[in-house]
Amino acid sequence: MRAPKSLHIGVYPGTFDPITFGHLDIIQRATRLVDRLIIGVATNVSKDPFFSIEERVAMIEAEIKSLPLPVDVEVHVKTFNNLLVNFAKEEGAQLLIRGLRAVSDFEYEFQMAGTNRKLSPELETVFLVASESYQLIASNLVKEIARLKGDTSPFVSPKVAQKLKERFLNQS
Repeated sequence: MRAPKSLHIGVYPGTFDPITFGHLDIIQRATRLVDRLIIGVATNVSKDPFFSIEERVAMIEAEIKSLPLPVDVEVHVKTFNNLLVNFAKEEGAQLLIRGLRAVSDFEYEFQMAGTNRKLSPELETVFLVASESYQLIASNLVKEIARLKGDTSPFVSPKVAQKLKERFLNQS
């Protein structure tokens, strides 16, 4: 008699301010590695987020509904404001999913992975390299393009682009 298969749970953390096609690419690919994916939305106020935590969660939830995800994988969106390793433990995760766009991301992510490993040796960090078409996308650049009334459609969905447009119209 076989023991029941244990769930592989991964956490993909970020501020997602706003969620981009690059984030969605990593989410979709991460669902091939886990049975449950927790998208951990950091409430990190030190990053001075453009959208509120509620707005970011709502955007992510709307976006993942449109993704062709495996039917046997659960995807949840949750907020956290504590150490990532503690959040991951609370969720029962074994994996931390991190996206890499460029070599410049690697140095920071490498340090973070080492720190997280010291704090929680049972957690593994998995790096997913962004698909080539999404390697140049960064939420900060998307916000700057929107602020200057540029076209954000190559980087975010129409719904997110509209939210950016509305936000900047209201700030004028």
